[in-house]
Amino acid sequence: MTASISSGPGHPRGAQRGLHAIPPAPAAAAPVLRLVPQSEGLLQVHTAPFRGSVPTVLSQALRAAGLGSRVLISQFLKGGVDQGLDRPITLCGRLQWLRPAMPACVDGPGHSPAAIVQLWEHCRDQLLSGAVDLLVLDELGLALAYGYLDLETVVATLEQRPAQMDVILTGPSMPEPLMAMADQVTQLRRGV
Repeated sequence: MTASISSGPGHPRGAQRGLHAIPPAPAAAAPVLRLVPQSEGLLQVHTAPFRGSVPTVLSQALRAAGLGSRVLISQFLKGGVDQGLDRPITLCGRLQWLRPAMPACVDGPGHSPAAIVQLWEHCRDQLLSGAVDLLVLDELGLALAYGYLDLETVVATLEQRPAQMDVILTGPSMPEPLMAMADQVTQLRRGV
């Protein structure tokens, strides 16, 4: 059996040779996008000695929220807007963005940790209750390094997260117990 191929109606070479046009295939309906339940979530760690991991993490969070996931982003050391738990920013209808209620950004140890601890406690409650599908703990590595949060408490909380929940941790470095727990580690480096 032989098949004829034509460039379509009106093509001079096809008309000269007497080739028959193959009718176009019926247009397939666009697939419906929906979230596929995952049986097991990922614990991801993004580290960078410079401010380079946040755009990737934020785009992943926005994409997840746009596809219907419940997302919480918490930036532990980004003050300056005196936001706190009472004034979350909401994006895509399903992404909540929180910063501690502090008058300035934290740039080292020595600040009052109350607002950072309050934000952590909210994140812990959201994680343990399964209220979100994706939890981003931005600058967690620094909050731990500066002594604002207790490493053992953070590890114990992450060990209790619901199996299907995705968690992303960021910071310039991450303590070894958290690195050992991670399913995926992304380390950004600048070329030398």
